[in-house]
Amino acid sequence: MIKVQFGIDKLLAQAPSWKTQRIGLVTNNAALTSAFVPSRKALLEQQYNLVKLFSPEHGLDTTGPDGHFMRNGNDTLTGLPVVSLYGHKLMPDMEDLEDIDLLLLDLPDVGSRFYTYLWTLTYVLEASALFNKPLIVLDRPNPLSGNLLLAEGPLLDEETASSFIGRWQMPVRHSCTLGELALYFNAVKHIGCPLQVIPCEGWYRDLLHPDWSTSFVPASPAINCFEATLLYPGLCLLEATNISEGRGTAVPFRVAGAPWLRSGEITTLFNKNIDDDVVAREVDFVPEAGRYTGQSCKGLMLHVTDPYSFRPVRAGLLLLKLIRDTHAGAFEWAPYKTHVNGTGENHLKLLTGKQDAGQMFELPLPDFMGGLNAFTNAGEWAAMVDPYLLYGK
Repeated sequence: MIKVQFGIDKLLAQAPSWKTQRIGLVTNNAALTSAFVPSRKALLEQQYNLVKLFSPEHGLDTTGPDGHFMRNGNDTLTGLPVVSLYGHKLMPDMEDLEDIDLLLLDLPDVGSRFYTYLWTLTYVLEASALFNKPLIVLDRPNPLSGNLLLAEGPLLDEETASSFIGRWQMPVRHSCTLGELALYFNAVKHIGCPLQVIPCEGWYRDLLHPDWSTSFVPASPAINCFEATLLYPGLCLLEATNISEGRGTAVPFRVAGAPWLRSGEITTLFNKNIDDDVVAREVDFVPEAGRYTGQSCKGLMLHVTDPYSFRPVRAGLLLLKLIRDTHAGAFEWAPYKTHVNGTGENHLKLLTGKQDAGQMFELPLPDFMGGLNAFTNAGEWAAMVDPYLLYGK
């Protein structure tokens, strides 16, 4: 097991002159030290002058349902006030920051463009610049590795597909840390944030989460294990359909199903057409929440046999294509309502970042398979982020 120190660990080993200044911390319960102590508790124990907390989607306790409005509150652990950045506002305003001298941000990430903690970071960057509050990002490893050869597109088209699940151009699987993305977006978007990143120590770009930790801390209710994190960039695409992605079960983002699905047929077709680093098997499940609550779903479960080569976006797109083609009378594209998309419309476009993403599924299967590599190509992403990488190449 490789020993990795997070940015919070590095900070706690220091005694910066600013620790007595009034500090606002953007965080949640999944932001822990390497000894599994909540970052906010560890900072207070070392007399950092935390005066306010800010929380992303799912709330400070990480248990809020996907896409639900989160209210302001008070932290039961520290007694500090908590400002929700997934409620009445997405960005801290002047009133939030008037009694703060600097901001810290310590959040986990799961390596996917449509996971919203990244976009909360971008709004904090902008608020920091607007109100001239220094921002220090405490970096954490990308659980899907930093291998840029595994980055998967499409690259988001900002003119047609910008939203809170993808504001700016980047691929679906980005292979960067939040610290690197903070540096990148601060530069290319000319934000002007007075930014510092405290990097991890001991982490290398080819390391997956199991290489440096034996215990997975859920970042949100449906990202409850490493396997869910690994499959999420692909199976999250099911949100744009009337297929269950396993929310409300013990295995979210690891299964796909519906009461009407011919699971044996889909399992056989998927295993025939997909790469040999993932295998599907038939399963039945009954969601306790989400789509098809209380209904018995026929489905399949994906098992990744080689996480170092697995391409989840490719797998998710193929699964959608096969279900669509074989269930023409039952399969539907569907809205997905959230706090930031009240109608839920255009969810496939927003997830993929492409205005015309649906057209690819109209192709015959051989043409679809032939176009998968081009559709999921990350373009020049590796070169774009290269100047901002903190952990080699």
